[in-house]
Amino acid sequence: MPTNLHTSLRQPPFWALLTALLLVYIVWGTTYFATAIALKSMPAIWMNGARFVLAGVVMLAWGLWHGEKLPTARQWRNAALVGGLMVFGAMNLVVFAQKHGIGSGLMATVITTMPMWLALWTRWGGEKVPYTSWIGLALGVAGAALLSLEGDFSANWLGALAAFAAPLCWSMGSYASRRLDLPSPAMAASSEWLVGGAMGLLLSSWLEPHDSLANVTSTGWLAWAYLLVFGTLIALNAYLWLLKNTSAAVAGSYSFVNPAVALLVGAGFGHEVLTGWVFAALPLIAAALAMILYGPTLVAALTEKKLGRWSANTPTAKKCYQQNS
Repeated sequence: MPTNLHTSLRQPPFWALLTALLLVYIVWGTTYFATAIALKSMPAIWMNGARFVLAGVVMLAWGLWHGEKLPTARQWRNAALVGGLMVFGAMNLVVFAQKHGIGSGLMATVITTMPMWLALWTRWGGEKVPYTSWIGLALGVAGAALLSLEGDFSANWLGALAAFAAPLCWSMGSYASRRLDLPSPAMAASSEWLVGGAMGLLLSSWLEPHDSLANVTSTGWLAWAYLLVFGTLIALNAYLWLLKNTSAAVAGSYSFVNPAVALLVGAGFGHEVLTGWVFAALPLIAAALAMILYGPTLVAALTEKKLGRWSANTPTAKKCYQQNS
C-alpha cells in the first residue's frame, strides 16, 4: 500500500482511498467540459452560488436524516471561513480571471500550483511532507504546463492577480478544513457550501442581470445539474474526505490530473485534436503520481536493496555465507 496513503490517523481502507481519488480525478476532470457548456447561457457567479446552496441544503437534509447534530456557533464560524475561501473565493476568482483576459493555458498552469501551496501550509503547520512528495508535485506541475501549451497564455495584471489568488484561497481553505473544529462530514460540507454559495448569490444579485436565467438553454441546465450532482455532491465530498484521511500532497494531486482527463474528454466528446504535447505530458503526470503515492515506499525499497548489496560484500557477511552454504 502506498506509504503516503497511511498518513491518516484513522487509516481507512485502501479501496476507500482509491475510490475517492478516482472520483476526484475523473469527475472533476469532466466538469471542465460541463462548465464550458453551462457558461454559454448561464451567468457564471449565479451558476456556482446556486449549485452550492442547493448542494448544501441536500447535505443538511442528509445529515439530519442520519441523526447528525447541527453545527455549533464555533463550527459555523469555522465552516464560514472554509466555505468563504474555497466555494466563494477560489471558484469566483477563476471566473473573474477568465473574464479579465487571462488565457486558458496560464489559468490551467497556475491552478496546478495549488497542491504545492497546500503542502507548504501543511509543513509550516508542523506536519511532515516527504521530499518525494515535493518531487512529485514539481513533476505534476511540469506535466500540466506541457498540457496547457495549446492554450492561450495571454493575461492582464488584474486577471493574472485573480488567477494566482484562486489556488491560494483553495489551498488555505483546504488546510483550514484539516485543522479547524468542524462538525460531522455531512454537516461540515453543508455548512461550508451554504455559506459560500450564499455569498456567491449575493454577489450575483449585485453584478449579474436579474433576467439572465430566462435565456438558459435546456443543455445549460443539464450541464448545471451534472455539476451539482457529480461535481459537488459526489466529487467535492470525496475531496473533503481525502483532506481528512490522507496527506495533503495526495489530496491535492487532482489539480494536475484533471487537465489530462479534461483533454481526453474534449477529444472524445468535443472532437478536439490532441497534439504531441499531450503524449509528452502524460508520462510526467504518471511519474508525479508514482512519486506522491509510492515515493517513500520506493525509496525505502531501493535503500534496503543497496544496504543488502553492501553488507553482502563485507568480510563478515562473506564468512557467514560460506558457513551457511
